Amino acid sequence: MSRLDEDYSNAGFNKSLGFGATPVLLVIDFVMAYLEPDSPLYAGVEKELSVNERLVAAARTAGVPVIWTNVEYEPGGADGGHFYRKIGALTVFDRGSPLGAFPPSLQPEPGEHIVTKQYPSAFFDTGLADALREIGADCCVVTGLSTSGCVRASALDALQHGFIPLVVPDACGDRDQGVHDANIFDLQAKYADLLTVDEAEAYFSRLSD
Repeated sequence: MSRLDEDYSNAGFNKSLGFGATPVLLVIDFVMAYLEPDSPLYAGVEKELSVNERLVAAARTAGVPVIWTNVEYEPGGADGGHFYRKIGALTVFDRGSPLGAFPPSLQPEPGEHIVTKQYPSAFFDTGLADALREIGADCCVVTGLSTSGCVRASALDALQHGFIPLVVPDACGDRDQGVHDANIFDLQAKYADLLTVDEAEAYFSRLSD
């Protein structure tokens, strides 16, 4: 254990929330804007794409609901507020942009819920919390992009809405590894539990037994 980990643990951080009984897999904004090299948001997350493919397949096999988020704005960002003004690259999500599409290998299936949002959190002004309560969910296994932005915001809001957030670091990505690592550290310390890919798959598998 590093001195930093020890300091946080001694102060009472890093406690475990445990597993929920009825999870969903919440895939945050895994769209072409982060995969297309010419995009200003390109993040080199091809490895994370393959991990998400694996987890989505595991969730479907186990009957765990898969919930997707994407981002879309009125051209010019009238519905994006100060967030749209703050980050110029968000123009890639103007309605009709191909960069807002899900990649061919990671597509929602018919009947899976898609949350279209304008702000970082999957929960902000989207009705997601009510939708989760309607299906009896108590836990969100969180993956997607980017770790420091919409993943972090969504995991925090899951906690604040009463759902256990379980973040899979290898299924999340950012444009810089140091930024990813710092946000994963903070999520574990204060807001969420972390799962390896194998642990997430085993969790889903147990639910189908």
